[in-house]
Amino acid sequence: MVVSLPPSPWRERPGLAELVTALEDARYVGGAVRDTLLGLPVADIDLATPVEPQEVVRRLEDARIKAIPTGIAHGTVTAVSQGTVVEVTTLRRDVATDGRHAVVAYTDSWHEDAARRDFTINALYADPATGAVTDFFGGMDDLAARRVRFISDPLRRIAEDHLRILRFFRFHARFGESVDEPGLAACVARANDLMALSRERVAAELLKLLVAPGAVATVELMLAHGVLRPVLPEIASADRLRALALAEADAGIAPDPVRRLAALLPADPALAEAVAGRLRLSKAQRLRLTLAATPRSMPPREDAYRNGHYAAVDRALLTDGDVSDLLDWSAPRLPLGGGALVARGLLAGPTVAAALRQVEDRWIAAGFPAQAQVEGIADTVVAAIIANASAASSGRA
Repeated sequence: MVVSLPPSPWRERPGLAELVTALEDARYVGGAVRDTLLGLPVADIDLATPVEPQEVVRRLEDARIKAIPTGIAHGTVTAVSQGTVVEVTTLRRDVATDGRHAVVAYTDSWHEDAARRDFTINALYADPATGAVTDFFGGMDDLAARRVRFISDPLRRIAEDHLRILRFFRFHARFGESVDEPGLAACVARANDLMALSRERVAAELLKLLVAPGAVATVELMLAHGVLRPVLPEIASADRLRALALAEADAGIAPDPVRRLAALLPADPALAEAVAGRLRLSKAQRLRLTLAATPRSMPPREDAYRNGHYAAVDRALLTDGDVSDLLDWSAPRLPLGGGALVARGLLAGPTVAAALRQVEDRWIAAGFPAQAQVEGIADTVVAAIIANASAASSGRA
C-alpha cells in the first residue's frame, strides 16, 4: 500500500515549489516527513538529492535561489527561497567511522543513503509532487507502534556514532511508547562510549531530551540501566525531576532544560558549577544552573528582585512548587534615589549609599510598597542616621 503525506501547511511555504523544481530530483527526508505523518508541526525542512553539492549550488543560483555552502564539505547546502530555508544534502554512504566523525562518499542510491541513518523513523522519504512515502526499513510500522528502532544492527550504528545512544533516548522521550529492547540493550552495553564524545554534544542532546514529553520516564529508564553514569555520575535519582515536571504542569509553565537538569543534581551550587563547566554550558546557563542549585533563603518575590525572575521561578518550583507569588508579577524599581536622601540632610557619598541600601531592604521587607510609603521609610532611615551621627559627635566632645 502506498502511503502519502497528508496536506500540511509547511508544504505550501513560499518558494518551496520553485526550489524543488530547480533541483529536478529531490525528496523530503527525516523530521518533516516523520512529524507530518504523526500530525505534529514541522519546523525544519530537509531535502535529499542525488545531485552533488556543486551542481546543487549551480542549479539553485540559475533559478535565482540563494545557496549558502553551510556544510558543503559534507554534502549540505542551505537554500533560501522566498524566505523559506531548506537544508539540501546529497545522498551519502559511510566510508569510515570512528564513533565521532564519519568519512562519507556521495551516492545515487536512496537505499544506501537511508542505510546510514540512525533510526527507521528518520529514514522516511517523500516525493514533493505526490507526497508518496518511501520506507526502506519499516519506519512506518515503528511510527504506528511509537517505537524508536535502530536501522540494522544497533551495536554497529552506535559504533559509527556514539551520540546515537543519547539520540535513542531523546527520540524515545519524544515519540516512544514501547521500548525497542535490542536498541536499549545495545545502548546499555555501549554506555561507556559516551565518554569519547565532546561534552558539548552530550549537553545538546541531554538538554533536548529533558524537555521532551516523556522525559521523566526516559531518564528513569536511563538511570535504571546506568546509561548516564559514565558522563554524569552525580545523577542518582529522577524523583526531583518528576516532582518538578508536575509542578511545571500545575503552574502552566513550560519545561525548561536547565531547570530540569538542576532537578537531577543535588542542591549544591559548587557541584552544579562543576557540572556546568564539564558540559561546556554557556555563561548564562551556568549561572542559572548554579542559582537553581542554591537553596532559597528569602521569599519568592525578594528572590526575583535580587536574583532575577528566572532564578526565582526555578527555585520556587524546585523548592515547593508554589510560584503563585511570581506569576504575572514583575520586580518593580525602588521609587527613590540617592538624591532624595541628600535632600533630607545626608552628605553625598558612602553614607547615602548605605542609607539607600537600608531603605531598599525595608521596602522589600514591606512588600514593595508604592511611593508614599517609601518616603516614610526614607524619613525614618535618615532621621536614625542623623541622630546616631549627632550622638557619636556629642560622645567625642
